[in-house]
Amino acid sequence: MQNNIQLNLKHANILEQNVMQYADKVASIHDELHEKSNDEKEFLGWLELPSNYNKKEFENIKKAAQKIRKDSEVFVVIGIGGSYLGARAVIEALNHTFYNLLSKEQRKTPQILYVGNNLSPNYINDLIELIGNRDVSINVISKSGTTTEPAIAFRIFRELLENKYGLKEARKRIYVTTDKEKGALKQIANEEKYTTLIIPNNVGGRYSVLTAVGLLPIAVAGIDIDELIEGARFAQGKYLDKNLKYNACYQYAVARNMLYQEEKNIEILVSYEPRLHYIIEWWKQLFGESEGKEQKGIYPTGAEFTTDLHSLGQYIQEGRRNLFETVIDIKESETDIQLNRDEDNLDELNYLEGKGLDYVNKKAMEGTIEAHEEGGVPNIVITMDKLNTYNLGHLIYFFELGCAMSGKLLGVNPFNQPGVEKYKQNMFRLLGKPGYTETKKEIRTEVEKTSKKGQEEKEVKQAKKRGRPKKEA
Repeated sequence: MQNNIQLNLKHANILEQNVMQYADKVASIHDELHEKSNDEKEFLGWLELPSNYNKKEFENIKKAAQKIRKDSEVFVVIGIGGSYLGARAVIEALNHTFYNLLSKEQRKTPQILYVGNNLSPNYINDLIELIGNRDVSINVISKSGTTTEPAIAFRIFRELLENKYGLKEARKRIYVTTDKEKGALKQIANEEKYTTLIIPNNVGGRYSVLTAVGLLPIAVAGIDIDELIEGARFAQGKYLDKNLKYNACYQYAVARNMLYQEEKNIEILVSYEPRLHYIIEWWKQLFGESEGKEQKGIYPTGAEFTTDLHSLGQYIQEGRRNLFETVIDIKESETDIQLNRDEDNLDELNYLEGKGLDYVNKKAMEGTIEAHEEGGVPNIVITMDKLNTYNLGHLIYFFELGCAMSGKLLGVNPFNQPGVEKYKQNMFRLLGKPGYTETKKEIRTEVEKTSKKGQEEKEVKQAKKRGRPKKEA
């Protein structure tokens, strides 16, 4: 089975001897992560999950997915952030590009739609219209059950199902993925006797794709979740080696931190395959929410080439030199199209006669990497043999572990997200939610304290670079 994911740093102008200067620090962080992997107070449950998952829960996921495929034409996933991005990333990467536009006969699985990831009434009304009179099941995903966007969507769609089917039948079509013991959603699920799946206590949302959070929708889409877990399990074993010389995942973490030290503070994840659109979106949340703290962190964004070469390409080539790219290269395309000869040749493409479109796409990638590198944009290249279920499981684990290591090297906690709560506090206060009566001034003061701490650390770092150590605050 093809399962290789390879890392190439030569286009980033990063030398092995410089990477190896991080070897001791990486080994120390590796030990720290694995020593705490079973601590319920730490959010490290994902670390050994591929080889230590709940087998009974796994079978419950398959059973639920089978029922949904049997009795539903539409499956609505209600969640935000990690509660839907991971599932959507896998589903759209491994299915037909126009999966949701295919007929029921072509697709052979329910149409999968997503809600609870925004607060737009237009979006929700359009989605309800799209569902129409078709049979539908829903999966609400939330550890607490009180996150505003999915909670509102669940209230709307729960009422929709109850009006359509009656209470008894609606209960059979509502699947809840939530905390094992506590929370508002767990309480509702117990009272209504909904089918319930578990979000492990020690797995945060953005690391949860290989739990029931991601696996139920993925299984409903007809994807082999055994194969997905097997790919992740292979990666888990491969990256158990704490020797930086042999661990490509840790080399990626080190490389991006080295570039960050050179003021390259924007990373663009690049794909030449449109099916990876939501892999990019999932990756953006994984790294953005994990590293963006204390006025630190690489800003994660994405681009889809060659499309974005005709919009962002000019800026990447000649704009500010504060960015680098990480390119996902898929060696072998699932399908191809051969270009034929045209007698008139008005488009001047006959020089490509007999070539496959995948070959042209690869040359566009190679030419772009070369141009951007020459233009001062380092390129890290991650190569997959094929875009398949096994390799995608491997890639997911690669990025999860790489993110944990990178955050630790940066000096932040990659498993919390304190800043996310700030907008919620303001929103609740403005909406008049009971208990949220802090003044705007009090909230702003807290934000300013965090900003001041980050600024002081930045000044210390800059002073050290100039050779004049600044007295620590």
